[in-house]
Amino acid sequence: MKNITTVAELESAIQILEEEQVVKGQILKKQAFTTYESFKPAKIITSTLKGLALTPNLTDLIISAVIGPTSGYLTKRIITGASRNVIRKLAGSVLELGVTSFVSKNSDTIMMFGRNVLQRFLRKKEKDPPKK
Repeated sequence: MKNITTVAELESAIQILEEEQVVKGQILKKQAFTTYESFKPAKIITSTLKGLALTPNLTDLIISAVIGPTSGYLTKRIITGASRNVIRKLAGSVLELGVTSFVSKNSDTIMMFGRNVLQRFLRKKEKDPPKK
């Protein structure tokens, strides 16, 4: 900025700075509004889900993480039931750990087997070609 020597130059410089301040204030308000909108819970959830949707094989990752503990828990519930017997509960806990470990280590094979079984059950029967 050049040196200001007269009152007219000073007033002109003040006017230019005030206009710059108004423009920068509008830009700041727009940015603040955009930031405020991006922190709304619905926007955060939406952006997170979009990010997850881009993850390849997300369902496979979730299933393989859940299948081991779930199968172990179900096995324990089937074995122990509503029993109050301490030995039965202990055996159920040991069996739960074993099943969880086994299924977690072999989740890919189990998922592939499950898919094959589902495909066989869900496969539509091919219709015979119509007779002429």
